Amino acid sequence: MKFQPDTLPGANVITRHAPGEVWVGASRFGSSVLVPWQGEVQVWRPASVADLQPADFEALLASQPELVIFGSGPRQRFVSAALYRTLLERRIGFETMDTGAACRTYNVLVTEGRHVLAALIVEPAGTT
Repeated sequence: MKFQPDTLPGANVITRHAPGEVWVGASRFGSSVLVPWQGEVQVWRPASVADLQPADFEALLASQPELVIFGSGPRQRFVSAALYRTLLERRIGFETMDTGAACRTYNVLVTEGRHVLAALIVEPAGTT
């Protein structure tokens, strides 16, 4: 027996991901994105994990998430805690996984009503 809905009204749901793209609802994004549980999906500056800077993580604070799910591209790649120190200082949870796993985890957390933000690295197809 199910105890929670597949979607919540007004919530963003990641409907598909593939090399070089991610879909939120019916909208396709071909670059890195920030997907808040509600509100506007935003293009995110970094094109790869190597391109990340502390300011990229500071930009996540505007959504006021309780938890950030970081999708590091086609493979799980951890980043230095110095990059996301701003989140840690504000006691915002931070989890790293490959982008596919991040999309699935984000969707589960959204259906639970969590204030989650997916910060997804979407590398162009064919890069690793």
